[in-house]
Amino acid sequence: MSAEVVPTSLPRRSPNILVTGTPGTGKTTTAEMIALAIGLEKVTVGDLIKERGLHDGYNEEFDTYWLNEDKVVDEMEKMMAPGGMCIDFHTCGLFPERWFDLVVVLRAGTDKIYDRLEGRGYKPNKVQENVECEIMQVVLDEARESYKAEVIMELDSNTVADMEANVEKVEAFVKQFKTAHGQ
Repeated sequence: MSAEVVPTSLPRRSPNILVTGTPGTGKTTTAEMIALAIGLEKVTVGDLIKERGLHDGYNEEFDTYWLNEDKVVDEMEKMMAPGGMCIDFHTCGLFPERWFDLVVVLRAGTDKIYDRLEGRGYKPNKVQENVECEIMQVVLDEARESYKAEVIMELDSNTVADMEANVEKVEAFVKQFKTAHGQ
């Protein structure tokens, strides 16, 4: 008699997508557009951190929370397993590689980032830090260190037209994903 192997979880029928990039690159807007166009559930990790206390306090200097990576990953683990998630966050290295079928890294000109963050009322030191991060392509490098090259999609996000084109590119990926997974 042979033992039957039972998978611990079923393969995802709908992909998980991470939309990441330096603050001011259009992550939240793009993630909302993707989720709406494709029918994914959107989660903004920054909101989740605040709402569920997944932090270790507040950093007054940079007007942000001290992220507790373990709490975030533990909180998100079950929601990621079935697939169909569109995650929006400004960093990506804390998430397990197995979670994402596509990692979208948005890039924008530093003038766009500066104007967007200043328009949000960010403190000057926070604006400067984020502009420098984009110049040094910190988020893109982190994505390349954390995920396989074939799941990373680097996209410009300077204009509404860029965002619309980016949604179309992600839709094409999802169509291929679903075809490959028998849908």
